[in-house]
Amino acid sequence: MGAGKTTIGRLLAKSLALSFYDSDREIERRTGVNIPMIFEYEGEKGFRKRESEVLMDLAQLHSIVMATGGGSVLKAENRALLSRCGFVVYLQCSLDKQLERTRKDLNRPLLDPEHPRQRLVDLMQVREPLYRSIADHIVDTGRCSSRSVVNQILKVFKRDAEIG
Repeated sequence: MGAGKTTIGRLLAKSLALSFYDSDREIERRTGVNIPMIFEYEGEKGFRKRESEVLMDLAQLHSIVMATGGGSVLKAENRALLSRCGFVVYLQCSLDKQLERTRKDLNRPLLDPEHPRQRLVDLMQVREPLYRSIADHIVDTGRCSSRSVVNQILKVFKRDAEIG
């Protein structure tokens, strides 16, 4: 949450002249409502089901850049799909930077407005090992510009493409 998935994804797609998809935005486009409303009416379980369906559909596309929701790694089938279908980058970000970037964002139903720091800590305890388990590359997005992060990803991606 707040690591820069959408920003970095868009810039990366532009650099590679590829289409960009954000799985959360795709869910909103398909349902016609925002993520908090889906959580309100269907709960996290309903949202995760929709998320898996969107990931399956997007994974069928070729030569794209996709930003996934931070919780998409919670399901083993999503992790397997992402690992099988693409070059996975874990955008790591410090807790303080995440708090700074999300503090005014009302579109984050899992972020507890009363205790955002503790909620982010709790989420990361569960998710971070899962992110690492499928990452082809890990980059810190909290210490340099978005353009610098994209350049780091491009360097590793191109090197791996030459080797593979």
